[in-house]
Amino acid sequence: MTVPDLPVARLVDATALAVEHEPADGVVSGTPSVGVVELGTFKEVELGIWEITTGVVRDVEADELFVVLEGEGTVRFEDGSEVELVPGAIVRLHEGERTEWTIRTRLRKVYLA
Repeated sequence: MTVPDLPVARLVDATALAVEHEPADGVVSGTPSVGVVELGTFKEVELGIWEITTGVVRDVEADELFVVLEGEGTVRFEDGSEVELVPGAIVRLHEGERTEWTIRTRLRKVYLA
């Protein structure tokens, strides 16, 4: 059996990406800022890196799956449930969910939306 040649994936060091920041929406406390680097799309799904600095913000979510790359925080949902955000955490957000993000150290995630 012959294995076909496959294209070589281009690796991106997400921790080395420069992210331009702007003030966050929905600020509850602190002065958090956010930044996004869109890496592209795959079958109409956006892939990117998102980053937020320390503080507390409220948001209304889009459909998204993400993996925390670095940083620490908590995301709390309307029903009172919480997810600890630490490197390696995988989180699924649903469109229309209302969340509150408490970011203790700058948080960076890779997302599919």
